[in-house]
Amino acid sequence: MSNYNFAEIEKKWQSIWEDKNAFRTGESDKPKYYVLEMFPYPSGKIHMGHVRNYSIGDVVARFMKMRGYNVLHPMGWDAFGLPAENAAIKHQANPDKWTKENIKDMKEQFKLLGLSYDWDREVATCLPDYYKWTQYLFTKFFEKGLAYKKRSFVNWCPSCETVLANEQVVGGECERCDSGVIKKDLEQWYLRITDYAEELLEDIEKLDGWPEKVKLMQKNWIGKSIGVEVEFEIEDFDKKLKIFTTRPDTICGVTYMVLAPEHEYVTQIVSGTEYEDKVNEFRQKIQHMSEIERSSTELEKEGLFIGKYAINPITGNKVPIYIANYVMVDYGTGAIMAVPAHDDRDRDFANKYNLEIVEVINEDGIMINSGEFNGLSSKDGFDKIIEKIESLGIGKKTTNYRLRDWLISRQRYWGCPIPIIYCDDCGAVPVKEEDLPVILPEDVMFTGKGESPLATSKEFSKATCPKCGKEGKRDIDTMDTFIDSSWYFLRYIDPKNENAPFSKELANKWMGVDQYIGGVEHAILHLLYSRFFVKVLRDLGMLDFDEPFNNLLTQGMVLKDGAKMSKSKGNIVSPMEIIENYGADTARLFVLFAAPPERDLEWSDQGVEGCFRFINRVYRLVDELKEVINNTSELGSLTKEDKDIRYSIHSTLKKVTEDISGRFNFNTAISSLMELVNDMYKYKELKDRKECILKEGLETIVTILAPFIPHVAEELWQHIGKNGSIHDITWPNYDESALVKDEIEVVVQINGKVKGKMNLPSNISKEDMEKLALEDDKIKELTNEKTIVKVIAVPKKLVNIVVK
Repeated sequence: MSNYNFAEIEKKWQSIWEDKNAFRTGESDKPKYYVLEMFPYPSGKIHMGHVRNYSIGDVVARFMKMRGYNVLHPMGWDAFGLPAENAAIKHQANPDKWTKENIKDMKEQFKLLGLSYDWDREVATCLPDYYKWTQYLFTKFFEKGLAYKKRSFVNWCPSCETVLANEQVVGGECERCDSGVIKKDLEQWYLRITDYAEELLEDIEKLDGWPEKVKLMQKNWIGKSIGVEVEFEIEDFDKKLKIFTTRPDTICGVTYMVLAPEHEYVTQIVSGTEYEDKVNEFRQKIQHMSEIERSSTELEKEGLFIGKYAINPITGNKVPIYIANYVMVDYGTGAIMAVPAHDDRDRDFANKYNLEIVEVINEDGIMINSGEFNGLSSKDGFDKIIEKIESLGIGKKTTNYRLRDWLISRQRYWGCPIPIIYCDDCGAVPVKEEDLPVILPEDVMFTGKGESPLATSKEFSKATCPKCGKEGKRDIDTMDTFIDSSWYFLRYIDPKNENAPFSKELANKWMGVDQYIGGVEHAILHLLYSRFFVKVLRDLGMLDFDEPFNNLLTQGMVLKDGAKMSKSKGNIVSPMEIIENYGADTARLFVLFAAPPERDLEWSDQGVEGCFRFINRVYRLVDELKEVINNTSELGSLTKEDKDIRYSIHSTLKKVTEDISGRFNFNTAISSLMELVNDMYKYKELKDRKECILKEGLETIVTILAPFIPHVAEELWQHIGKNGSIHDITWPNYDESALVKDEIEVVVQINGKVKGKMNLPSNISKEDMEKLALEDDKIKELTNEKTIVKVIAVPKKLVNIVVK
């Protein structure tokens, strides 16, 4: 062996793995294990977050393969999206070419990391053989009544003359030109995720392998609430105002009503009145505010009276109708009853505009100022007022959800075209399956202007109605890229299928994903949408299970100088530089060792160097002990030192096994390996060392390092005289007998503070532990002239002497 030449070793083994297609998943009688990391957007360059995420998944995949599972570990590309379109506008680059070049570059970088992907299953959402099936699934949603179109407000830049995604709006301004962004009313496609709100909520309880914080985030996002839908009459107006409230017990305390400024009634009410100009001015003002700003508790509440009064259906009182910035049209009914005595936002607004505040629930939770309901508890009043509302025929008890239907229309080019043709006679008609995919046109102008770039194509919008054969027009919008990522885990299972998105039989065999890994930033939308898709596909008869992901690990971010790495902060560390200077195995080892996977990781150059030194130490250890490789002697009788090193070997093997299995405590597993290597260095210096134990130690170290640093492990496996790939062997079992110690170290405390240690027989009694502790010279000195109150012995752990 020469010195550790990481570049040569890594290149060698990556080439061998590729030539042998070493990580291909084939048919097997072994139990299945599907491990999946969230697929990346192909930006062209991997970052340290990628290294961490995909190294975690690779450890799990390699470990489970060695544990006897048939492992499915695929990779692909979430390849549609805004960055490619921005590049097209800025550099006049073709999004398709730009994306495919980025995929090529990132794939090479992933291979440099030694990740054990089955590249035969690679998918890219921007390829027609993938988005054909995305379109097919959309048509199935449409046929089931789960895809529909309605008008809604979008972000619009009047200067660029284009729709902007929420992430393109920064501080109310367009990120491209810094113009003020407004809201524009457009017809948009939606998916009825709310039809599955209750099931999505209930099934969260089945997700035992998910972090509690993620389950709670999903529960809150779905936001189930029970209350009443009730209609208020509007004086001198022919329509009634419908609101939903979870506090019907406070309805007698309503002193004003609030509509979202965008509510359809507002224009009808103020048109031609003295309030019209002020309302339009107010609407213009709030068009520059995001939903996050408008729903913030810190928001200064502002509004306008619009000249009309509503009639409280229980009290008969007239109350003024306002519009306000804190009520949004897409939440609930877009209108609220305001009870300022019992709601902080309403109270702030009432105080600002000198509106009446009427308390209707006292400190004891008893109803007051509520007519016939006075004296009832708030709980009883809740039910009684709902009964009254239902008896009057003006409302009903209702379960409501914060969750809103999923807006999927995007006025962008680089996405999956919506497979709908509009016909004057037949309306919106889905494209037939045999005519899919609807291919993205190439004759498109990337000006950054206009409602949809697809509209600039001369030929794209021309189409024949699939129903009647008359001339029609194609939909010129594309789909939200979350659609693509809501089913990709199913396509990996059957990526070459030309007749269906996936085989039902194969999906039922491989799903759910046994271990899903990705950033907590996807805890709500991506994970919720994927759960929704699986439930719909189940109801369409395409699969037989309810949930996509059995277990979920959300890894933390990689920080430097306490902040997330970014160009603007100048704190980016390039993975390629680390690989070039230290090797991929060092990069992997550091991101796995520096912190538990679910916690944020602080970058440390010293930590990287420390991991590099450790790998060198292992490499040297194998080199220095090469003469023991062929040793065939038996253990025979063992000295204390023999027993201690075998304890170290097998306790480390046990700990690493347990730390990887389900707990993912990679950092503590690696730490115990480092301690074992230190112990091996000490043991090899002994004159009466046993070569068979050294051999046992070497084999164990190399084997359990394999999931973490796979290139070095392959190289050292050969150096210790083994044939084949280390990644194909069976994970070893630890020797229970080696874990039984003749002697144990016991801590001696005085009043709970450690004052000494003793080596005692492992089977010693509590009484003898106490006796030996009290006879220790150091303990005698420390307890001299003090009264011993009591002595507490915990077998195999400690003795605590309580003194006064």
